[in-house]
Amino acid sequence: MSAIGIDDIDRLIGVEQYVERGEFPVEQGYVFTTCSSVENGNPLFWDPEVAAEVTNGPIAPPTMVSVWFRPHHWAPGRTSVALPLQIHFDLKEGLDLPEAVMSDNTIVFHEPVRPGDWLTTRQILRSVSDEKTTKLGTGRFWVIDVEYHNQNGDLVAVESYTGFGYRRAGNGGAS
Repeated sequence: MSAIGIDDIDRLIGVEQYVERGEFPVEQGYVFTTCSSVENGNPLFWDPEVAAEVTNGPIAPPTMVSVWFRPHHWAPGRTSVALPLQIHFDLKEGLDLPEAVMSDNTIVFHEPVRPGDWLTTRQILRSVSDEKTTKLGTGRFWVIDVEYHNQNGDLVAVESYTGFGYRRAGNGGAS
């Protein structure tokens, strides 16, 4: 799907779009690097015996779930730039809202993500507001859920984003 126009919104609310398998499996090296970079010494992520006792084996930190969703900017054979949260960019283009910010992000965790898992994501447009004017400009708020499932089909997380796409006041929509 490409840009979402105002006439498309009602029929797209609640519809799964952009079902995509991650480009690489969940990898312990990423877990170690991430934990090291923020000095997270939780033995659950470093010590296999602790992980076995507490979570029945190694897991990735729950807050890393979106790491496995972010496509590499470039990959061999790819003909266009891959963007995470494609519905967000479709809305910006289709509704002619050149600027956007994310105003809220919430994650609900379900099954643990484990090294070796292959995650599949699906994006679901939950809502688009009527036009609103804020200090930033005039535009619309939207809510997008990203569901994460492992290779067994188990739900591992749902990440909800609230975005505000807008045209800056006083510039006629140019950015």
